[in-house]
Amino acid sequence: MMQGGAVPTSAIDLIRIASPETQIVLAICALFSLAAWFIIGFKLWQFRRLNRQADRFFGEMERSTRLNEAYNAVMKLPASPYNRLLREAISFYDELRPGALRNEAARETLTPTQLEALKMVLSKEVAAERDLLGHYIPWLATVGSVGPLLGLLGTTIGVINAFTGIATRGSGNLAAVAPGVAEALVATFAGLAAAIPAVIAYNLFVNRVRLFTGELEGFANELIGTMAREGLL
Repeated sequence: MMQGGAVPTSAIDLIRIASPETQIVLAICALFSLAAWFIIGFKLWQFRRLNRQADRFFGEMERSTRLNEAYNAVMKLPASPYNRLLREAISFYDELRPGALRNEAARETLTPTQLEALKMVLSKEVAAERDLLGHYIPWLATVGSVGPLLGLLGTTIGVINAFTGIATRGSGNLAAVAPGVAEALVATFAGLAAAIPAVIAYNLFVNRVRLFTGELEGFANELIGTMAREGLL
């Protein structure tokens, strides 16, 4: 009961009169929820920026007729996973065949071992970009799994306090039980409110990272095909 015997009429009132243990659980749920929404906002911005980078990059690639021209054009764009992958491929090839990109007469094809090494370099770069884009996403899974457990913990504490109050006051009527049960349900709500958006966002972002990885792997394969078509491999 609130000070002066007033009955709590809102969730704010219930939080104010909740036990210190329940308030700690609610505070942790609030922190988890804020962290989850921050990550969601940041990843949405990151994916939108990635889409713009992809459009500009592939637009420049399509306007160029030769790989060397495309490389010079896309390197002028802001850094992105796509031009980092292209730069890694060209740099590795230039180490194996110095000057071959600029001098067609001096071109020699790569040996099978060197070609496999090039593919491994591209695979490593794709994995690195995938891990970079997936940064912070596992925290959403943590919030999604721990949030309901925190809510359950707060619910358990609230129910315990409700029954302790009944035993102390020696009354089991609805007016005595309701505040404690309501306090417990507020904790359940807080845990679910933190977990549900986090789980939805986690699934969406994991799928988006998977699509991005497939797109980057496809570009790596297309890059190898382009190099073979131009007599670089």
